[in-house]
Amino acid sequence: MSDKNALIQPDRGQQAISIHLVEKDGLEKFTKGLTVPQRALLEAARFTASAGDHVILPEGEGWCAVAGVADAATLSPWCLAKLAEKLPAGTYRRVDPNPGAEPGAAMLGWILGQYAFDRYKADAEDQGPRVLLTGEPARIDAVTAEAEAVMLVRDLVNTPAEDMGPAQLEAEAEALHKAFRAVIRVTRGDALERDFPMVHAVGRAAGRSHAPRLIELEWGDPKHPRVAIVGKGVCFDSGGLDIKPSSGMLLMKKDMGGAAHALALARLVMSANLPVRLHVLVPAVENAISGNSFRPGDVLRSRAGITVEIGNTDAEGRLILGDALTRAGEEKPDFIVDFATLTGAARVAVGPDLPALFTREDATADALLAAGKAVDDPCWRLPLHEGYREYLKSDVADINNAGTGGFAGASTAALFLDRFVPAGVDWAHFDTFAWRPAAKPGRPKGGEALGLRAAWHMLKQRYG
Repeated sequence: MSDKNALIQPDRGQQAISIHLVEKDGLEKFTKGLTVPQRALLEAARFTASAGDHVILPEGEGWCAVAGVADAATLSPWCLAKLAEKLPAGTYRRVDPNPGAEPGAAMLGWILGQYAFDRYKADAEDQGPRVLLTGEPARIDAVTAEAEAVMLVRDLVNTPAEDMGPAQLEAEAEALHKAFRAVIRVTRGDALERDFPMVHAVGRAAGRSHAPRLIELEWGDPKHPRVAIVGKGVCFDSGGLDIKPSSGMLLMKKDMGGAAHALALARLVMSANLPVRLHVLVPAVENAISGNSFRPGDVLRSRAGITVEIGNTDAEGRLILGDALTRAGEEKPDFIVDFATLTGAARVAVGPDLPALFTREDATADALLAAGKAVDDPCWRLPLHEGYREYLKSDVADINNAGTGGFAGASTAALFLDRFVPAGVDWAHFDTFAWRPAAKPGRPKGGEALGLRAAWHMLKQRYG
């Protein structure tokens, strides 16, 4: 990007504040090259070059920043993120005894370290931009696009449900439609009852002001391989008639995190002009309580014709995804990936940082796991174990939406979705938290993209 306000800019020799990156093993050698006052300040600050630590030292007529890193040769995406958070506004350059040292992967964390969700703060602090220079200008656009996609997920998830309902998700899709000349189709309200009956059943209690909808975007050359991206868009989840306790509802503005991931991934695909025929599907609802709420014991007919007994109205995400996955499968895609904040069981199994990954194909799982590891967006594979299908049996319908016995909740939810993906289609399911409960450098507490970059880099490798 050439925008003077961009946080990463090409290094053309402009004046900049130096950043020295030092490993613990290299601290003694680095210290020998300092002046006596610099060494005294370094000692006074008790700087040990531990990863994430930094200190300010005088340099010439100005000052420089010295930061500890685990590996100065192979920088992680997050090793400069704390500096980006803490340093004052200005232009910075990494300097190194080795010629040609670049910030590399750390450019992503430099941008994300300056993210703040301050939409509702009257006294939001503006530190001003901290610009990082790079001698690899060809990487700037790709890194910036990736960072913007992560920030889109964060913004959408952090926004309260009153300002991020089904209509606002539609508006986000509409913005993509206009920016990339995609085709958009939206089925809303009672019109869903015939074609997307489970989306209608889950969302109808929210009324006209938060009417449910099925949002579809299509983009790209029809001759290219078709890729479908599906995202769970439950904009608020009360639990329905199986109502959650107040503590369980507190974070339910984030239950549309899957939709946020889907829209952000679609933006990356389109902005990079990836040679695919893209199909994005977002079922957007609020799981509310009203006189016309769907009930435990009801039997719903799905778009696929599969009948579903409702064992729990709080297992609503898999219902709306069932209709969306059916629609995606009708176009005979080469690959389907879905994102959903689907189960608490996944969080019990792998915690908040790791999206639980389910795939039919081992090669697809391997590619996603490898991509996630390469870009520090890790995920963890859990099983689609055939033996657990019996937990979803119903006495009155084809399947029950809530597993019995309390075991393998993430796997049974994934197996429920599997029923709605056509046989033979390569499919991956991310059960993601979309939330960071504690801050880390470049990753503040709040909405978070988890699995997004892993999926994006896998798609680039597969179709790029």
